[in-house]
Amino acid sequence: MSKFWVAGATGFLGSHLLTTLAQRGHAVVAVSKNGGSVDGVPVAAVDILDEAAVTESARGADGAFLVTGRVSRDKGDAELLHRDNVLGTVTALKALRAAGIKRVVVASTSGTLAVSRDADQVADESCRAPLEIIARWPYYRTKLYAERAALDANAPDFEVVVVNPSLLLGPGDLRESSTGDVRLFLERSIPAIPAGGMAFVDARDAALGLLQAFERGRAGERYLLNGKNMTIAAFFQRLERISGVKGPLLRMPSSRPVALGLNQIFTKAVEAIGGRAPVDAVSVEMAQYFWYCSADKAERELGFVARDPGETLRDTVGDLVKRKVIAVSKGSHLGAFATR
Repeated sequence: MSKFWVAGATGFLGSHLLTTLAQRGHAVVAVSKNGGSVDGVPVAAVDILDEAAVTESARGADGAFLVTGRVSRDKGDAELLHRDNVLGTVTALKALRAAGIKRVVVASTSGTLAVSRDADQVADESCRAPLEIIARWPYYRTKLYAERAALDANAPDFEVVVVNPSLLLGPGDLRESSTGDVRLFLERSIPAIPAGGMAFVDARDAALGLLQAFERGRAGERYLLNGKNMTIAAFFQRLERISGVKGPLLRMPSSRPVALGLNQIFTKAVEAIGGRAPVDAVSVEMAQYFWYCSADKAERELGFVARDPGETLRDTVGDLVKRKVIAVSKGSHLGAFATR
């Protein structure tokens, strides 16, 4: 059994990682920026930008997981995203090395590699970063820079492995960092079906993939973790069958400029009557691209296995209902999830 230092422990993926480690008998030093607890496990308040605090908290650990980062689609958050995602990663890795940690797994995102205008492209780890696309989104841009800094930190006495999960779904996303779009669907707040495609993985499987990367991953390598690629139209159809909630009837045009123009008209119309558009322009733009990726390398080298995507979607919906994130009317099909 080992002792692991885990940063970002109160986040969606980090909390599942704590459960995964505990189930296998490992000891954990859990930290996050604001501290707290996860299923009774205390989480110390440690900012990864505080080099001395990271070093002190990590001393004596056998390995580390950096599952941190700010998630935002707001282009106005570019400076905060750079600070937390890039500088935070660089500082934390320097501090972990000073603490005597020999091996670290860093969680990135599939979006640093897997976004394309081509519906037939399925990205793998050999693909170059599509800078011409992700340069416009500060979140993915800063995650790419952080990922590169992590890989560059590799040394004979300090091994770093990067994992790139696709969109995380499943139960336990208390901050809606990943499942917010599912909530919008269940609330019938999405006016039209985007023309793009998505990739998603169960957060519980991704958490196990992190541990597998620590145990079997090659230093200096990245591993994509994915469960399913599908068009957003097909994704909405799956959600409709599972939840009983009817999806939007309208479809967005495949042309990104036209889709954004229509969304702008819709947004102005909603705002003119005192409302607020449920879907922001950046989300509309992103949903017109294809985010497909392959987990073949992780399956082959790590032993990664993703569960059936239907189970992930059912558990995602069920969790939102049980936590009362979704208001369920009497007699609604969603009510059945509350009793499961």
